[in-house]
Amino acid sequence: MTSRREPVRISVLGAGFGALSTVRELRRRDRAARITLVAPRAELHYLPGIIWIPSGLRTRADLIVPLDNFLRRMDVDFHCAEVTGLTDGGRTVHTTAGDVVNDALVVATGGRFLKKLPGIEHAITPCEGIAAAERIRDRLGAMQRGTIAVGFAGNPNEPTAVRGGPMFEFLFGIDEQLRREGRRDRFEIVFFNPSTEPGNRLGPKAVTHLLAEMARLGIRTHLGHKLVRFEADRVVTEGGELPADLILFMPGMTGNTWFDATDLPRSAGGLLRADAHCRVAGAERVYVVGDSGSFPGPDWMPKQAHMADLQAAAAAVNLLGDLRGVAVDATFKVELVCIVDAVSRGTLVWRTPERNGLLPSMRLLHWAKRGFEWNYLRQYR
Repeated sequence: MTSRREPVRISVLGAGFGALSTVRELRRRDRAARITLVAPRAELHYLPGIIWIPSGLRTRADLIVPLDNFLRRMDVDFHCAEVTGLTDGGRTVHTTAGDVVNDALVVATGGRFLKKLPGIEHAITPCEGIAAAERIRDRLGAMQRGTIAVGFAGNPNEPTAVRGGPMFEFLFGIDEQLRREGRRDRFEIVFFNPSTEPGNRLGPKAVTHLLAEMARLGIRTHLGHKLVRFEADRVVTEGGELPADLILFMPGMTGNTWFDATDLPRSAGGLLRADAHCRVAGAERVYVVGDSGSFPGPDWMPKQAHMADLQAAAAAVNLLGDLRGVAVDATFKVELVCIVDAVSRGTLVWRTPERNGLLPSMRLLHWAKRGFEWNYLRQYR
């Protein structure tokens, strides 16, 4: 590839954290590469902020960042379309608006939630997007009293493909919101999970703290029972039924449906199988970052924006090395950093292969989370 005179063509699929961080890292290292971003919209939806939509701290307008200025600054071509498949070993990307060819490819289209449980249409899955958080806001506003059931589960074939942190935030945030509105006494809040140690990927200290907080706040728990189905007014598990007027549930994650229209190797859980350098196994100059990939590492490796950012940096270094014919084997640090927010206070949890720590709930951490949001988004505005 070193003999090429024309700029190399790099396709980045997606417009979330992993994709945009990859664009930044690529452009920082190569000013001449021709980068094409493929996504349905030239917008970043800042999903960590949806936890504040029910309480009114955030609105849709606050969390959608148009990317026109960012793409112009980065000198990136935008291809407005949905990806439908790949051929030629990843060199051709098929989309709803035509094909895009490349010399190297980065897949960062996120994951898809498993919707196999019977009756799951009766539950709201918050991380599906801003509209889901708005439904929660509207349902809460219309309720005079009742039972709110909040829970999550994983992908049994992919230990890392779970997103439980936001559900703890919705759980504690709704509790705080109802207290602020002076109507918490009219509601029962129940947390359910098939594990007896929900949130164990955050570490044992976090599990103990979170369960203690639930007990302190009068949040009932239903733990250690396999989920059977949802009904319009209840959650049914092997350990009994939970009557519920509002159900919030985050299922485990798997790969995008368009992965089926490729020859890329998949993990048992349906994600793209990658190595520690973000290379898709057995594919030439095809990389994956973020929720789309299954990476080697501990079973607590998080599916969160911070992890996607770290993977994006490694992918960019290795991809450009491959294009230049230079042997580069950059890896990413495995690190979990999470502020579990409750509208006015937050708890900090961090975990690395060497350490696991926790700072208990305080107002400063809530404002730290808001400050991080402002600082993170300004690079795309």
